[in-house]
Amino acid sequence: MKFDLHTHHDRCGHAQGKISDYIEAAIEAGMHVIGISDHSPYFAHELDQPQPGIAMARSDFPNYVAEVLRLKEQYKDRIEVLLGVESDFYVDQIELYRASYEPYPFDYIIGSVHQTRGVSIFNRNRWKGKNEDEQLDEKKHYYDLIRQSAGSGLFQVLGHIDAMKGYYPDFANISGAEAEIDEALKAVAANDISIEINTSGKTKDVGGWYPSHAILERARHFGVDVTFGSDAHVPERIGDDWELVQKRLREFGFRRWVFFRGKQKVVVPL
Repeated sequence: MKFDLHTHHDRCGHAQGKISDYIEAAIEAGMHVIGISDHSPYFAHELDQPQPGIAMARSDFPNYVAEVLRLKEQYKDRIEVLLGVESDFYVDQIELYRASYEPYPFDYIIGSVHQTRGVSIFNRNRWKGKNEDEQLDEKKHYYDLIRQSAGSGLFQVLGHIDAMKGYYPDFANISGAEAEIDEALKAVAANDISIEINTSGKTKDVGGWYPSHAILERARHFGVDVTFGSDAHVPERIGDDWELVQKRLREFGFRRWVFFRGKQKVVVPL
């Protein structure tokens, strides 16, 4: 069974194509399950859409849900469409986000740390002028947030858990945060959720998947479940590297991966 849980569309302001384009692309790619998971609004901001090039307007969120549910019904005889969302994780706003999602029948919610200390994880400039100790502190802080997101009870999937390397490949070489990474992975396992193998890193400077092979090996050690997400921002990337990821996971000793329906884990043998 082929599935892809991480997709975007033009509503977020930095992806191309309508939701239906991604569903059609998934059918063409031989997918059995396609998850729609555009970026959540900034629920805590006073403005309805403070960053139009990053996330949808708060007022548009009900329209997003309604469109996915309509398309789920429309395509039910051709492919299973899942209602998801990629949610930001802010420690001080978690209850607001929880309340904002509660009225809707999400199949899953991806929790992603996109900012630390008010700066985007993809901002190359955040590393300028930082010495080794300061860089290590940033990495430890990042994984502590991921650990907290795993324990929040809000998410079924944690998104791209080493994406800080996306535009700063040397992030992967900052040593000393192994304990924090392990604690984050143990929290994922303890809360019976999953991390994603996200193939969009190949479109960034780092040129590879998230997470690294080293983190995947640690994830297997701790009994962490994994899922697949292309993080497609164009329809052509749906299912990108799916078979290669499947092969690599088998090589690492994984025997299964998962997706979520009605927030319940669906196990797919590898």
